[in-house]
Amino acid sequence: MSRFTLDARNLICPLPVVRTQEKVEQLRSGDELEVVCTDPGVLHDIPAWCRIHGHEVIEAVEREGELVVRLRVRKLEG
Repeated sequence: MSRFTLDARNLICPLPVVRTQEKVEQLRSGDELEVVCTDPGVLHDIPAWCRIHGHEVIEAVEREGELVVRLRVRKLEG
């Protein structure tokens, strides 16, 4: 398992989700991705995207004026 960070600050919907999807496509199952954003919609949008695609949300919080969503990548093998 590896950990990665995606800077999606100053992007507005739907770009944080689009960038998250692009990054997740490069990762392996079990990897963790921390997405740092400023758009308040991400606290709903990224977890919703994760539910649809089977990824696990570890946390979705506001931290020091930024919004942070940490997720674990789950990919079907085979």
